Amino acid sequence: MARRDTGTPPAPDTEGPRALADERAHHERCRAALAAMAAGAREHVVTAADVSASGADAEVLGRALRTKARDLGELPPGPLFFGRLDFAAAPGGEGPGGEGPGEGPVAGRAADAAPHAGQSYHIGRTRITEEPTAPPLVVDWRAPVSRAFYQAGPHDPRGVAVRRRFGWAPGSTGAPQDLTGLEDEYLGRSGTGDEYLCPSGTGTGTGPGGEGAEPSGTGTESGPGTASGTGTGTGMGPGSGSGTDAGAAGGFLAAEIRRPRTGPMRDIAATIQPEQDDLVRSPLGTSLCVQGAPGTGKTAVGLHRAAYLLYTHPRRISRSGLLVLGPNRTFLRYIAEVLPALGEGGVGQLTVEDLVARHPVTGDDPAATALVKHDARMARVLRRALYARVRPAAVDGAGLTVPDGSYRWRVPAGELTAIVTDVLAEEPPYDTGRERVRARVAARVRELAERRSGPRADGWLRRTARARPMAVFLDAVWPGTSPEEVLAGLLSGPEERERAADGVLGPAERAALGRARPFTARSARWSAADLVLLDELAGLLEPPAGHGHIVVDEAQDLSPMQCRAIGRRALHGSLTVLGDLAQGTTPWAARSWPEQLAHLGCPDARTVALTTGFRVPAQVTALANRLLARLDVPVPPGRSLREDGSLTVRRVPDVVAATVAAVRAARKKAADAPTGAVGSVGVIAADADVTRLRAALTAAGLAPADPAGPAAPGAPVTLLPATLAKGLEYDHVIAVEPAAIEQAEPRGAHRLYVVLTRAVTHLEILHTRPLPFG
Repeated sequence: MARRDTGTPPAPDTEGPRALADERAHHERCRAALAAMAAGAREHVVTAADVSASGADAEVLGRALRTKARDLGELPPGPLFFGRLDFAAAPGGEGPGGEGPGEGPVAGRAADAAPHAGQSYHIGRTRITEEPTAPPLVVDWRAPVSRAFYQAGPHDPRGVAVRRRFGWAPGSTGAPQDLTGLEDEYLGRSGTGDEYLCPSGTGTGTGPGGEGAEPSGTGTESGPGTASGTGTGTGMGPGSGSGTDAGAAGGFLAAEIRRPRTGPMRDIAATIQPEQDDLVRSPLGTSLCVQGAPGTGKTAVGLHRAAYLLYTHPRRISRSGLLVLGPNRTFLRYIAEVLPALGEGGVGQLTVEDLVARHPVTGDDPAATALVKHDARMARVLRRALYARVRPAAVDGAGLTVPDGSYRWRVPAGELTAIVTDVLAEEPPYDTGRERVRARVAARVRELAERRSGPRADGWLRRTARARPMAVFLDAVWPGTSPEEVLAGLLSGPEERERAADGVLGPAERAALGRARPFTARSARWSAADLVLLDELAGLLEPPAGHGHIVVDEAQDLSPMQCRAIGRRALHGSLTVLGDLAQGTTPWAARSWPEQLAHLGCPDARTVALTTGFRVPAQVTALANRLLARLDVPVPPGRSLREDGSLTVRRVPDVVAATVAAVRAARKKAADAPTGAVGSVGVIAADADVTRLRAALTAAGLAPADPAGPAAPGAPVTLLPATLAKGLEYDHVIAVEPAAIEQAEPRGAHRLYVVLTRAVTHLEILHTRPLPFG
């Protein structure tokens, strides 16, 4: 149990300066303990080599120790805890700190609270302890007891007397002076009956923004609860903020949510909301679909669910693996630091293109051809093309004769045909079917031999199964093949294509599928769509290795055939599917989740809609909702809790010159603002306009970062085409010529919806042409 010390846990300290000093001292103790844990893990990796055990046991132990050492070593510098829970004492017992009788868990879920009565826990991103058997100094945010930190409230305190949040200076590395404030929420009962009050509390510090972040004195900030500036605060709602800047849902919580966006995506372990926590802690066996409006935290929910499953089911996940799939590598770089920050390194993060990359992409398809190749009906066409190679009628009329010394064993043609037909009817994977035919024919030969001259050993059976007459027979009736050979024959052979696609694809679609010039598997130039088809064929030949859990982000943009590629790898696992139908921009983007989930192989997945935004300002959300009405997707409008953002729409004579001026003004504002007060600037334009905008910005001395470059996540200004904006966030977004973005592609209105919702504080729209949203 995480206590302030190893003795009786202390009472919540209402003497602000002393409480702050105590918490800083506790953090230093945690830092020392974590350093010792990392050093011990590295030492164990070395000493494990001398463990007296079997080779297999030693390898398993070594892998586990290396993983632990790596994960501890990859933890980024920063605060080691963000919250604390003080549970009320059991009835008749002492309150925290031994200061007299406690009132006990006065309401909520007594079963949750009973084991923790009178205890105090610090909550952080990973468990920290001084000794393996000692109570931890910090409890992992994923531990069962930590759930009360996210779920407890005045009407269901779950036995929690006080929930404390900590204010850390922006960019803190965990230095003692970076802990700038405390904020307590009193969740106990006052009076009788079921009325819960949030009594006034006292906090300390200079606020979540560090020294000078908020003025001293008395003031209020609206939200679900109210609280004062530095000094005392009172309020009702989901807790009373006590201390500096305790605003909506608590000052530190609100400030963390509003913190300017700079660099890669951050984890949200300190700010998970109850509805998000429910999704994060969904069981491993449950496939989940999250339809999330912009700014609702759906990507963070998916990544935190991955971290939770790795913590809760380490052995099962380590055996089968966990995979995160994103829309592009720019997005993967953006989210790359989240899981390591939560103590989980080594998780595979790929694009769908990476997942199916049997060959480099060296070809291209016309739009009509790509649309056919990504269609779900191609699965049936490919299956037909592959299994058309199985020919029971090709059995030699003389049957099969297998020599065995002075003997010749003959299997009649009728028996061979029946074996091939029976196996084909069982619909096994193609390669499995070939081997099944081999095994059954060899077993029939063995039966004939044993009738004549007695038992045969297993070695004899293996030699018979590999005999040359057996190979010739198999090549005739169930020939070996490869995905490349089958697809090359389908695309370049008109007769083969007609047989496979007849009754499935229309004449125009069959014509679009074909190539003008014949080619072979060795000479092929494969397109991106071809790689998806090759993966389908590879799965028909032999199913791929699966994963225990797969997180799929921006899933609305996947084609049915891409969905099938993912579903094949989760046949015995589960999925977290994340997306927003309104942001579907590909020609094959999903129109409904039930259909998309069926393609992914999880039609029974639970679908949950997140509509409350915590990052995108209300003004931006309202603008996006105006566009949403034009998109014809079954998506509820979003709403935002952020009232502190801004929206500027300006018609200008020259968008290039206006963009340069807007970027210069944004950078000047950043230079004049306090450290950490202004975040990144993203300039987003139609793909065709990016080159001239980059040239103008560079000529003005404002050279922007390339979104695909290594410096992009932390760059002050990034210029990116609209097609790469999905999933990214910027503190200040400058959207250039919305009409050009909309008209650049068939689903341009959806693309514009994406662009407008990338801003987390300021959205500035520059245009010369009429606006598509009125």
